[in-house]
Amino acid sequence: MGNLCEGRVAIVTGAGRGIGREHALLLAENGAKVIVNDLGGDTDGSGDDISPAQSVVEEIIAMGGEAVVNGANVADFDAAGEMIQQAIDTFGSCDILINNAGILRDRMIFSMSESDWDAVINVHLKGTFAPTHHAAVYWREKVKAGGEAFGRIVNTSSPSGIYGNVGQSNYGAAKAGIAAFTLITAVELAKYGVTVNCLAPGAYTRMTAELPGFSGLDEEGQENFGPRWISVPTVWLCSEAAQNVTGRVFDVGGQKLGIAEQWRLGPTAVQPDDPEELTEVMAQLMADAQPNSGMDGKPVEGPGRPGKTL
Repeated sequence: MGNLCEGRVAIVTGAGRGIGREHALLLAENGAKVIVNDLGGDTDGSGDDISPAQSVVEEIIAMGGEAVVNGANVADFDAAGEMIQQAIDTFGSCDILINNAGILRDRMIFSMSESDWDAVINVHLKGTFAPTHHAAVYWREKVKAGGEAFGRIVNTSSPSGIYGNVGQSNYGAAKAGIAAFTLITAVELAKYGVTVNCLAPGAYTRMTAELPGFSGLDEEGQENFGPRWISVPTVWLCSEAAQNVTGRVFDVGGQKLGIAEQWRLGPTAVQPDDPEELTEVMAQLMADAQPNSGMDGKPVEGPGRPGKTL
């Protein structure tokens, strides 16, 4: 294939299936040694099964690459640290971290249980923080000791997090948090040669197969929106070529690659002292403001994009 990541050591969480699996395979095809992390649970986070991750490792070894399994829960702070250490102990370094693990527990807010909320926030948001913290400590100490200033983090947000989607307040809040986490940590880690970017992917996987926009795809449509398309920019972001690209959220689906640019300051006004006098000012602000994605009745393009009139 290529050698964009030749000699690099990568960790991919949630790599047993879907997008994570494609990340691991394409990194290996481009010369990386891979820690294949996956707890192996169901889409709602229940259960565990190491065999999907082991299968990916076997695929990489069969192609002549190097890979090992890690079955840790990425939201377990200590286990996340051990995963980073496993990369260092096994392959001598940790250069790339792709935070991809996730689950779904979709409910309308009035039907969502506390456990539905906590489980999704824990896996997605804490499961991004914990490995990132330990990798950042490693890179910072390495640079302070005179080592190479190189590190790559690619986080996984979602169109539901940056555009919004009905029935996913837990998932969307976690994914929006990951986008914000990306922007902040990109600034914090720049001095150590670490780039931090984020994906908002749309792909046909077991987690999306029953969702609106994906459930009706025929075989060609499933191929056109296959998870491998998400891995193409991911591998590039992990390479030397991406040294000056950081703090970005990439909207990726099929062959479409874009940069999401929400939460920019729009129209402004001078506030009156009296709330009763704010009505006219607010009306003008609303008239001048762009509608949020999906709020104007115009769909956001592509499967997995909300496109709902709210």
